Amino acid sequence: MERKRALHELHRLLVSGEVAPAPELPLVNLHCHTFFSFNAYFYSPSGFAWEAKKRGLYAAGIIDFDVLDGVEEFIEACSFLGLRSITGIESRVFIDDWKDREINSPKEPGIYYAMGYGFTDLSNADSFAAKTLKKMGALARQRNELMLEKLNRHLMELQVSYEQEVLPLTPSGNATERHMLVAIEEKSRKVFPQQEQRIRFWADSMNVDEGEIRKLIERPVDLQMLIRSKLMKFGGPGYCTPDRENFPPLEEVFSMVRGFGAVPTAGWLDGTSRGEEDAEEFLDFLVHKGASCLAIIPDRNWNIRDTEERKVKVKNLNEIIESARKRKLPILVGTEMNKNGQKFVDDFFADALQPFQNDFLKGARIMNGHTLLRDVLDIGLLSEEIQERFADDLDTRNRFFEEVGKLVPSDNPFERSDLERTIRKLWELT
Repeated sequence: MERKRALHELHRLLVSGEVAPAPELPLVNLHCHTFFSFNAYFYSPSGFAWEAKKRGLYAAGIIDFDVLDGVEEFIEACSFLGLRSITGIESRVFIDDWKDREINSPKEPGIYYAMGYGFTDLSNADSFAAKTLKKMGALARQRNELMLEKLNRHLMELQVSYEQEVLPLTPSGNATERHMLVAIEEKSRKVFPQQEQRIRFWADSMNVDEGEIRKLIERPVDLQMLIRSKLMKFGGPGYCTPDRENFPPLEEVFSMVRGFGAVPTAGWLDGTSRGEEDAEEFLDFLVHKGASCLAIIPDRNWNIRDTEERKVKVKNLNEIIESARKRKLPILVGTEMNKNGQKFVDDFFADALQPFQNDFLKGARIMNGHTLLRDVLDIGLLSEEIQERFADDLDTRNRFFEEVGKLVPSDNPFERSDLERTIRKLWELT
């Protein structure tokens, strides 16, 4: 594989001293989308693993919408580089119990961004899990095609083919809204090669002033974001009103996650919606549904210009973290990286985040421990063996996984042997 060869060459430069790595830092990014869903910087799983290692991250994690295509590549790359690793999946689901509540998908009652973390060997999934994963991908494609059909009707002169112009932008056929945006904006340059003509087209199509388009016409990413907000989101001509038929149920997706030996994870936005405003109720509900981790994108909860908005969201962040602590939920954080301008890693030393640095590192260690234990002993955070040994003592369970998670993976035969011996000893002594 070309990416594997490139990674090995980069590692050679690291070992030889031709590339200077940063020292290991108390920083993690456990929520980075790869190009298997959409990454604004075109990172493959191996590419993100390399950047994380080079920049000194303590641990790194990938997550993609509706596919697990990057899991094995990322784990292999991190083992080769000696980097703690976590892998995940994210999907929009329907929560029937909260069908009238907005949760973490703005203006879409009942729709929820659910996650799962801790995928390892995909070959051991049960048949229900594999079937559900396939269904999730099919539903996502169905939603995309319906949206593009509506956009084509609206744009009229600009017609985009899903098969011929959207899917080729993906490495494995898993397109997202952002791929469609790229295809639409690029097609507009071909259909309207004259800039003024293109400006008029977009101004008319989005019902905005030509001056606004003129500012963005040579900034394709910013123009794409305007197209997304005006044409794809709530109230736009391409918007598809969500209903339970177009999304998998939360329970089904959480069952799929467990079927792969991974950990159902609650995603939290900012605590301002009806579904999230009561942190205790929010987590009680999702834990009851099976969530055993909490995922947060911290930067959007404190790095805010508006003082009052920042004050509210920092308060909400404090409340959700305190609620997660009470329930012994590992907290997994990251920056997404599916939009230009998003950071490579959070600033854990910022005033709003510094009090939670240990929580974020602990979450990374616990889930790296899960990844290593799944690999060596075929047991994970939610395995029957763990339940039998720790029962409801989640503190002791988490300390055990955290201790294992301090270890670093390796594909070197001698280091691998030592790693396995250490993990088996920790398990025997627990």
